[in-house]
Amino acid sequence: MFSSLRSRLWLSYALLVVTALSVVAIILFVYLIRNPFLYRQTLERLQAVQTVVLERDGQSLSVVAQRASKNFNVRIVLFSADQQVLLDTAAKKEPALQFPNEKILPRSTPILRDEKKSAWIYSLEKLPDNSYIMVAAPRPRIALTNVFTDDFLPLILQSGIFALLLSLVVAFFFARWIADPLQKVVIAARQMPSAAIKAVEPQGPHEVQELTRAFNGMIQRTQASQKSQREFVANVSHELKTPLTSVQGFAQALIDGTADTVESRQQAAQIIYDESARMHRMVLDLLDLARLDAGTADITMSPVDISALLNAIAEKFTPQSQRAGVEIKVKTVAALPAFSADGDRLAQVFTNLVDNALKFTPQGGVITLSVTLESDSLLSGRIMLVSVSDTGAGISADDLPHIFDRFYQADPARKGGEKHGAGLGLAIAHEIVQAHGGKISVRSRLGEGTSFDVFLPLMKK
Repeated sequence: MFSSLRSRLWLSYALLVVTALSVVAIILFVYLIRNPFLYRQTLERLQAVQTVVLERDGQSLSVVAQRASKNFNVRIVLFSADQQVLLDTAAKKEPALQFPNEKILPRSTPILRDEKKSAWIYSLEKLPDNSYIMVAAPRPRIALTNVFTDDFLPLILQSGIFALLLSLVVAFFFARWIADPLQKVVIAARQMPSAAIKAVEPQGPHEVQELTRAFNGMIQRTQASQKSQREFVANVSHELKTPLTSVQGFAQALIDGTADTVESRQQAAQIIYDESARMHRMVLDLLDLARLDAGTADITMSPVDISALLNAIAEKFTPQSQRAGVEIKVKTVAALPAFSADGDRLAQVFTNLVDNALKFTPQGGVITLSVTLESDSLLSGRIMLVSVSDTGAGISADDLPHIFDRFYQADPARKGGEKHGAGLGLAIAHEIVQAHGGKISVRSRLGEGTSFDVFLPLMKK
């Protein structure tokens, strides 16, 4: 019920007010019940009379008691050792008083009630012969104005200060309860972007815990981004190192005359040219990724005939597919609706997908490019699904989640090969499809083939 920050703050302030008012009310209640100020005055007067009676200078105690009762307008009662009444100066005028019983919780002012339940303030003293003398007077009636001016104002000020101090203590603990978790988040934020920073344990109100969880998620994303950047730099360095080594080696061979024949010089020049072209393609791919990430890539939307585009790609790969003994098929539906996209960028996507399929499809296999119309509530209603399927070796389940990662290559055997890529093609394809408002996914089973599905939203009418 009180899980939100607002409700808990309200509860904290309510508790402070209730605590302060409760302390004041309790003290005021006790004061009004006991009224120690006026009762103490009466009790002091009774004790003074008691002292006068006990200093009787050899006179009879009963005589002195009768005279003091008349002079000071008090009631004096003498009790025997067994607490029986021996003398009561007001026995004929007032109801009888019994020997007072001890209270479990003694009052600040002793009060005794007579047979008619009237209250008397008394002072009791034990004498040397084990008898008792009690001086009593009726409990005084209190005027409300006197209570307010004489007792209420001083007491309310004292109790108010106490309640304020207690409220400050309670507020301090509530403030720590709310602020300490936030302070931990602040300390952790100041340590960013350290890779060694740890998640902050959620504590405090519901909203503070939600903030802490969101902060922990940001830490994870930041650390993942830093790790990705480090891996990216390492991968780029690795991918550039191999061709640069080849270029440097064969250039050195040309310089120092190791390549001393026309054929060896021709071979060295060709390798330098091929490796330079490979580095040039990778640099262009990296620039493409950078522009796509930043949203500054040149995406020119215009009407595209998807059937013609797929047929052109299939025709482009005909020489390669014939050499590899792989058949490329194109399946489209009639009367496809108007479709707006960047034709060159889409051609780049499907060219990459077909090129990958050719690399991993054995002789006698089939690559199929198909187009269907479907509905998808996650995109824009009606979508165009373009699939590039092959009957190749397939991709393992462990590699599928990373297939669109940069520099990731699912087939380690191809790394370092003559025609291996840098692992950027699928990452670029993923970014291009997203720039069109679509999505790309992969389905594959080892030994059964792979299918890349590109979902592209159609123009709304």
